Amino acid sequence: MLLEFSTLVDVLGERARHQPDKKAYTFLKDGEVEVDTLSYKELEQLARAIATKLQSLKAIGQRALLLYPPGLEFIAAFFGCLYAGVVAIPVYPPRLNQSMSRLLAITADAEATFALTTKSVLDNSKTWFEQDSDLAHLYWLATDDINANLAKSWQKPIVNSDTLAFLQYTSGSTGTPKGVMVSHGNLLSNCADLDLGWNHTVDSILVSWLPTFHDLGLIYGVIEPLYKGCSCYLMPPVSFLYKPMRWLQAISFYKATHSAAPNFAYELCVRRITSEQRATLNLSSWQMALNGAEPVRVDVLQRFAKTFKPCGFDLTAFCPGYGLAEATLKVAAVRQQDMPVFLQVDANALAQNRVVEANSNQEKVQTLVGCGRSEIDTRIAIVHPEFLTQCQASEVGEIWVSSSSVAQGYWRKPEQTKQTFQATLKDNASEHFLRTGDLGFIKNGELFVTGRLKDVIIIQGRNHYPQDIELTVENSHPALRPSCGAAFAVEFQGEEQLIIVQEVERSYLRRLDIDEVIGNIRQAVAVEHDIRVHTIALVKTGTIAKTSSGKIQRQACRQKFVDKTLDLLTSEKFQKLTTIAIL
Repeated sequence: MLLEFSTLVDVLGERARHQPDKKAYTFLKDGEVEVDTLSYKELEQLARAIATKLQSLKAIGQRALLLYPPGLEFIAAFFGCLYAGVVAIPVYPPRLNQSMSRLLAITADAEATFALTTKSVLDNSKTWFEQDSDLAHLYWLATDDINANLAKSWQKPIVNSDTLAFLQYTSGSTGTPKGVMVSHGNLLSNCADLDLGWNHTVDSILVSWLPTFHDLGLIYGVIEPLYKGCSCYLMPPVSFLYKPMRWLQAISFYKATHSAAPNFAYELCVRRITSEQRATLNLSSWQMALNGAEPVRVDVLQRFAKTFKPCGFDLTAFCPGYGLAEATLKVAAVRQQDMPVFLQVDANALAQNRVVEANSNQEKVQTLVGCGRSEIDTRIAIVHPEFLTQCQASEVGEIWVSSSSVAQGYWRKPEQTKQTFQATLKDNASEHFLRTGDLGFIKNGELFVTGRLKDVIIIQGRNHYPQDIELTVENSHPALRPSCGAAFAVEFQGEEQLIIVQEVERSYLRRLDIDEVIGNIRQAVAVEHDIRVHTIALVKTGTIAKTSSGKIQRQACRQKFVDKTLDLLTSEKFQKLTTIAIL
């Protein structure tokens, strides 16, 4: 652990002095071709130059949007902000014809005064200014056009471990995005946690396609390599999504030891990488494969491990984890040297918030994947969300977290900060916890996450976790797109009713047997969950609401359903729902 350092400015300075020529970051265009590299010395020189320019503009303490396409320019700008004492706000620049609402909301909420980007993006951003004058009033700066000689005039800012490093705007899966205030100390603490659990060394090699405006991509793909002084290879997210083989190909070619991705990415590799392509891969160097950022499914872990075992991949490499932006990143994860833990529980008992291990004679069994533990000072409490008392070991409750990694709060939202970051147990007001809004339990020291508190569907007194229903739905017919469905409840005639919104694979659009698909969904949900689906809305490919990190926005889907603004292929009974009470 880098206990002698209190800021990332100190860490980068140390790397530049003692590992000046070490290759820090390499960018792979289209996920295949090396087009840009930065050593630690080169990165610090760029950071100093950008910081000097910002300091000359009296930007210290101000907020700066970082609007960068995938590439190393973002990394230089991020550290440039830290070197200037400027609060960075990573945001992906809107695509052509994409809504500007999220960018505008963040700009207003953060009261940003600067916008950092590349010269090419700036040249093409005039349409943004036309849509909103607030963007035009920002001071725009193309950081790839700054004279490198400015580095000589850099003045080290007065920063410490409590200094705000950046604002991580939440993905908004269950509400309006909020700016999480992450300090230098939060980042170093979380990096130490990641490092201890996953055994990084200076010789470790990371590969990442994750977006750097998201907490997992930024902290694990950018900051963690700096923290340990190792090398990372980066590619655009779209390069992986378009051709998943590129991710595993890079791991194989560079002999990567560590790489992270959400659950859907591993499923995509199983589905899209051919046997001929697999024959070219050597994944034996891959020691730590994080599965996080969305619910971890045992079937995906097993299928991926089985499919890529001939390539040298071993199930023990999987390290399922749980975290959130409000805790900087990691709360808990499986250690590199440990096997993932699979726990079979009674599904009916789980619906009643009880944890009962299943026996061989039970019909309804659910397999949960353990998310490991913390390596530092994190304390996890499982709490009754209404009574604010700790649950028994056999009960499911809200996950509360106390840790040096827990962020400072939400930017200029004191009431929400108090509610979320300063929760106390009924019998102990001296210790503050972060309320995660997630449900789970701890067994044998292992954290198991079962769902979102706000997303839980309660029908006839029984709890149903939407991700479980969504998995049943997507597996009910090959025409349904994986990880592109939402299950939620609405009140109709005084009772909660289950609604399914589900995308259809593009290849099935012209030959879709609607009655068959709807029939399959109804039967599968009835058999697996003993619940009747009230309405099934099949929507066009690529139209379901998701966050920037790929999570289903169930509340947004629900609102579109209520407002009748879904991009429907068909919706059984949809026109009959003339009055729906908003919960």
